[in-house]
Amino acid sequence: MSALHDALDRWLEAREAQAVAFLGELVKVPSDTPPGDNAPHARRAAQLLASLGFEAEPHEVPPRTVAEAGLRSITNLVVRHRFGAGPTIALNAHGDVVPPGEGWTRAPYGAEVHGGRMYGRGVAVSKSDFATYAFALAALRAMSGEGHALRGAVELHFTYDEEVGGELGPRWLLERGITKPDLAICAGFSYAIVTAHNGCLQLEASVHGKAAHAAIPQTGVDALRAATAMLDALYASRESLERISSRTPGIGHPTLNVGRIEGGLHTNVVPERVTFRLDRRVVPEEDPVGVERGLRTMLESVAARHAGIRLDVRRLLLAEALRPIAGHEKLVTALQRQGSQVFGETIPALGVPLYTDARHYAAAGVPAVLYGAGPRTIEESNAKRADENVALEDLGRATRVVARALADLLT
Repeated sequence: MSALHDALDRWLEAREAQAVAFLGELVKVPSDTPPGDNAPHARRAAQLLASLGFEAEPHEVPPRTVAEAGLRSITNLVVRHRFGAGPTIALNAHGDVVPPGEGWTRAPYGAEVHGGRMYGRGVAVSKSDFATYAFALAALRAMSGEGHALRGAVELHFTYDEEVGGELGPRWLLERGITKPDLAICAGFSYAIVTAHNGCLQLEASVHGKAAHAAIPQTGVDALRAATAMLDALYASRESLERISSRTPGIGHPTLNVGRIEGGLHTNVVPERVTFRLDRRVVPEEDPVGVERGLRTMLESVAARHAGIRLDVRRLLLAEALRPIAGHEKLVTALQRQGSQVFGETIPALGVPLYTDARHYAAAGVPAVLYGAGPRTIEESNAKRADENVALEDLGRATRVVARALADLLT
């Protein structure tokens, strides 16, 4: 087996510049979500995959379904390569990204390289994994052509709605039987192997009052005053969340964040409506339905103390937590063994406080973990912040780890 690992290393090291160029081309095509017009990125990714000799199956999500999700276009890509009888291992990464925002010192879509790092929106989360997974599979295909016996199949699942929940990405592919993998490695963002992650509940609260002239505010019903009381209650509840501790290393405690507020008509008008959106991270040990019920009850009790106020609460997202299922240990063992060989240190397996598309594979009964290029912490890469970046050395090493681990699993 060491001979196969060495051959994989040599093949990949000889093509590191090609992999960097591949990643750069992916970064240069914007795929901001919102607005979520991601079919152009999928077309470019399919062209780049074709340059490696892979045929990418385009699976377009119907426009009406996409529009109902508040997006513009989604074309998921599936690449299949079978070596022989054996398990099918899916490698999933997402091409949709959050908008760049402010504060960049590098061009967000320039794919500029400085000091051994490539900068750009999505370069760390998770376009780097497009390159890692594609080149890992290309290396295995080359080794198979040179007589190394491999059993099973590898599929690339490149999807485009992770930033809004993944319902039209991996879940859409799995529910329609487009793919039925036995194991899955999903987009990662650190040295560690992720085996569990938080769930996420997102709610939108619309507080309705009655408009009035600012000169006679007593004739109206101030929606902002009621909304402020609700926000006070939510922020006060955050202290109690710190007393809930997950048993999964790396996750910590639940969190709550109010990320968007809008309302009012004009400076001289009593606001008749205020809308805010909240994000509640749910640790694996919590019941997400119970969490939602508790938040709704809290908001409704505050609204009831304000005469003339009407409250509407709408669920935007309920993402289940990722919990390890039987079979995931095969992935952990292979990745840890090869990670320690490539990085020269023990690679931990732990949980993260985020939520990802990996949960859709687990929900379908597919053991899944997260692993890909990245630093020791999410913060180091500036993921979803200005100047997002990835160390090109980490890109190369992660690709070698994935290729080596797949070789173990397919022999």
